[in-house]
Amino acid sequence: MTHPMLRQLRHDVWATDRLIAHCRQLSTEQLQLSVPGTYGTVLRTLQHVVSADEGYLIRLLGVLLHEPLFRHEPDVGLDVIASHLPHVMDGIERLFASGDLDGDRLSRDTPARRPEQPRFEMNAWVPLTQFVHHGNDHRAQVCTTLSAHGIEPPDLQVWPYAIDLGASREAKDA
Repeated sequence: MTHPMLRQLRHDVWATDRLIAHCRQLSTEQLQLSVPGTYGTVLRTLQHVVSADEGYLIRLLGVLLHEPLFRHEPDVGLDVIASHLPHVMDGIERLFASGDLDGDRLSRDTPARRPEQPRFEMNAWVPLTQFVHHGNDHRAQVCTTLSAHGIEPPDLQVWPYAIDLGASREAKDA
């Protein structure tokens, strides 16, 4: 049986990947679009989502996914952002591989913390839940930005993901 949270996180990566693929059709100028009330430009927001995903997984796994860390660097392109999605997917799969993920397990620190930053303790369910909320929120902001500028956004809902996996389909009467 596949853990429902694993399915949720896989959807998250699928949605980010699909949004990045959609954004590959945009011009350099369109990738710099933004609207008030959103995180920032389309490109900067996508970088933020993937960087944060890696951060949540580093906290949950207690190890770096790769070096150097993918932090909020000066704007990078879609290829660089997309190159980090396999790290995110691998981290997700490793997190659930043992089958005994305890949402109440206390994480006392993260290997990604800079020395000048305070240390936070948190239960594993906190970054897991934030992973999903954060990604959905910022992907919706990118889609809002695209729509506000007359660009049709992709459908990132669970329904097309489930159809892609064969987990949802039109029933044929027998």
